[in-house]
Amino acid sequence: MSRIAERFANLRGQGRTALVTFVTAGHPEPSVTVPLMHAMVAAGADLIELGVPFSDPIADGPVIQRASERALAHHVSLHHVLDMVREFRERDDQTPVVLMGYLNPIEVIGYGTFAAEAREAGVDGALVVDVPPEESQDLVSALRAAEIDLVYLLAPTSTEERVRKIGAVASGFVYYVAVKGVTGAGNLDTGAVGERLGEIRRHIRLPVGVGFGIKDAATASRVAEVSDAVIVGSAIVGRMEELASTPERIPTLVSDFLSELRAGIDAAVKR
Repeated sequence: MSRIAERFANLRGQGRTALVTFVTAGHPEPSVTVPLMHAMVAAGADLIELGVPFSDPIADGPVIQRASERALAHHVSLHHVLDMVREFRERDDQTPVVLMGYLNPIEVIGYGTFAAEAREAGVDGALVVDVPPEESQDLVSALRAAEIDLVYLLAPTSTEERVRKIGAVASGFVYYVAVKGVTGAGNLDTGAVGERLGEIRRHIRLPVGVGFGIKDAATASRVAEVSDAVIVGSAIVGRMEELASTPERIPTLVSDFLSELRAGIDAAVKR
């Protein structure tokens, strides 16, 4: 059983919903990342998504785009991100880590090399946003050989056929992008999200996490009612951006925010 599968199985046995946190590696400077990863785990994060900086992050919003720009200004590459995971693993061999990013940096070093180096570093999964399931066979093969999960995105507009295709190749969990939540908690229709997750679960037996627009404990609690994981990214990265000039304050501020989210998630009543 993979570290991701084991984590979700343990949480399911406890009747709890996972808190998945996203940060861009190397933002606002490389020295922040690993201490922040440990701080997030201590504050209640169950799984960490580590963003690989990329020069053309077309699927990301402005907050995460700016984070990538700052990381790239420090020359943070995929190799540096793998080194960060290695350092994290010196103290934590339990918390799953998923690399999230784009295909180009992986293609540069080659699928097989990436899979082998990621495995050696302690990476558990990869979410490559610009690889559709129809074109992912070679990447899937390389990652499966290294026992690394390949996580996919789903949206409210994903057709039943696409859900089935993703179900055939995804592993670990799937990430449902709740687009209606992007403008704020008040517009997040939890009922609609829950209904859509029910449709997805008819074809995919993996845990389903929900992200996009989760900004506070109230939103996190509502999403936790219907999902297997609450995924938070921009709300964390935005707080980090505000402290770019005082990076030593970032772990404490992010930990306080995550503690609030964790309390909201744990207070949710499953539907």
